[in-house]
Formats: sequence, structure tokens, C-alpha cells
Amino acid sequence: MGLFETFAISGSGLTAERMRLDLIASNLANANTTRPPGETPFQRQLALFQTRYAGGDGSLGSGPLSGLGGVRVKQISLDTAPGRQVYDPSHPDADPGGYVTYPNVNPINEMVDMMAASRAYEANLTALDSGKELFLRALSIMQ
Repeated sequence: MGLFETFAISGSGLTAERMRLDLIASNLANANTTRPPGETPFQRQLALFQTRYAGGDGSLGSGPLSGLGGVRVKQISLDTAPGRQVYDPSHPDADPGGYVTYPNVNPINEMVDMMAASRAYEANLTALDSGKELFLRALSIMQ
């Protein structure tokens, strides 16, 4: 595995975690949105990751890391858990029974996911910096 493959793998991790952070921000921004009865309320969005392989045939090749090419966001899926029902008959989006349906976004879960995504982003950035430092040291030895 060469230097540029290392950069590509770390870069793919940075891109995937940034997408995950963007989805978390969207979930938090829409946590208290409502829609009129009969319309589908906002649903929490999740990023599903998939391993990328360097070979066009998708094979791992020989050796523990050969063929690995990082990660990508395979799909953005919707959480199918039901939204929370709040009794508020004065709300403009209340149903005939007086209940308002809010999105299935739990701010505490989103904050935990945000911390995990931030740490994964930092880990990928550290790996990128370490690869760069090793490359620079190898260049200085050759001079």
C-alpha cells in the first residue's frame, strides 16, 4: 500500500464521517418540526457505510489489507420508528384528537452519534497526518 492509497483511504473516511455529521445536523434542526395531519412527518436520517475495495472485481486479494480502498456512504436510510405524539389541541398541526406528531428524533441519541462521528473524523485526520509525516521522514532520509 502506497502513500496515495493511504491518503485516499483516510480521505474517504473523512468524507463519509462529514456526511454522517451533516445528517445528524439535519436531524437536530428538524427535531421539532410538524406537518399537518395526513402528511408524513420528518423522519430521522441515517448513513449506512460500506467498505470500498481498490480492485475493480471487488476482491480482497492476498494479504490482510490488499485491495482495501476505504469507506463510502452506501445509502441514506430513514429511521422507521414512529414519531412522538404530544397532546396539544391548540397547535395548528394537531389532529382531530388534539395530538401533534413530532419527528422520531431524540436529541440525546443525536448528540451521542455526533460525538462518535467527530471522534471517527479526528481519527481519520490523525491517520492522514501520520501518513504525511512518515512520507516526509522517508524523503528526508533519501536526501
